[in-house]
Amino acid sequence: MPRVRKGAARHQAKKRVLKAVKGHSNAAGRLYRLAKEAGVRAAVNARVGRKLRKRDFRGLWITRLSAACRQRGVRYSEFINGCKKANIALNRKMLSEIAIDDPKAFDAIVEAASATAKS
Repeated sequence: MPRVRKGAARHQAKKRVLKAVKGHSNAAGRLYRLAKEAGVRAAVNARVGRKLRKRDFRGLWITRLSAACRQRGVRYSEFINGCKKANIALNRKMLSEIAIDDPKAFDAIVEAASATAKS
């Protein structure tokens, strides 16, 4: 049985790896061995970044809500507690969007939450 050297398939595999790290600087974008390592590291960091992005957005929504509540004389923690007690089932993303786009509706939500929290 003849020995198979895998010439075309190996070349295609190397091209695939080098194309994936296109744009990387220096040797990591040109040399195959370093490109393989860079690709693996990039994939790991991309996964971590997707998780961190969710955390960052939640922080942004909380900051927006806190500012909107402060303008209405209510603390953020009191507002969230009042929303839970009043069974207002809106998440922080939706609440922050309402605070930006429809201030009158947000005023009504704040009043409902603070009235429930006091009683």
